[in-house]
Amino acid sequence: MSEPAASFDEIVETFELLGGDWEEKYRYLIGLGRKLTPLSDQEKCEANLVRGCQSQVWLIPEITGDGKFQFRGESDASIVSGLISVILALHWNKSADEIIKIDAQKELGKLQLENHLTASRRNGLFAMAEKIKTWAVEHSA
Repeated sequence: MSEPAASFDEIVETFELLGGDWEEKYRYLIGLGRKLTPLSDQEKCEANLVRGCQSQVWLIPEITGDGKFQFRGESDASIVSGLISVILALHWNKSADEIIKIDAQKELGKLQLENHLTASRRNGLFAMAEKIKTWAVEHSA
């Protein structure tokens, strides 16, 4: 399992450095998405599909020996693959209890995406975060 291309803090920092240049921010997101490890055709199945996304999004949780969550994901849309990278970075290598405590809306607010994504993309982004939180709840002590 390969780590996300950047930590969530690095993504926030890069967004801050890019200032108001949303073309550059989109390019950065697309670049992050391109670094995701592709899923196999078998992994792109109904069980791994995230509901609530306009594009097709597949997420796969994996739990390490010490109970930390790591994820793999892919989308059929390049910008959404970048958003997957952001979501994975936010939740990467955290325990179920840590994930449950994450306020995804607040954390993602640091990127100021709300005014620069369509409503359906925003809904999909939060659907991914909710799916991860659901897995965490199912595996919490």
